[in-house]
Amino acid sequence: MRARFLGKDPESKEGQSPTLFATDRTDRVTYIAQGWKVTDPQALADIGDVPDHETLIEIPEDVLKMYARRYLEQEVQH
Repeated sequence: MRARFLGKDPESKEGQSPTLFATDRTDRVTYIAQGWKVTDPQALADIGDVPDHETLIEIPEDVLKMYARRYLEQEVQH
């Protein structure tokens, strides 16, 4: 699987940026998000159990907008 850079949070400092990547999987469309690890006790309590093979990350709305733009571009192409 390859990962293609889509963009990063423009307000984050260098090296600490929440970032979004698209993968080239052929069996389904997936993305890889790099973000801040969620450690807030209240948020973790609200979410509940997370399987050992998963983690929770927090990413800014601006990074999610990068996904929305890519999704809309693909819809226009099809």
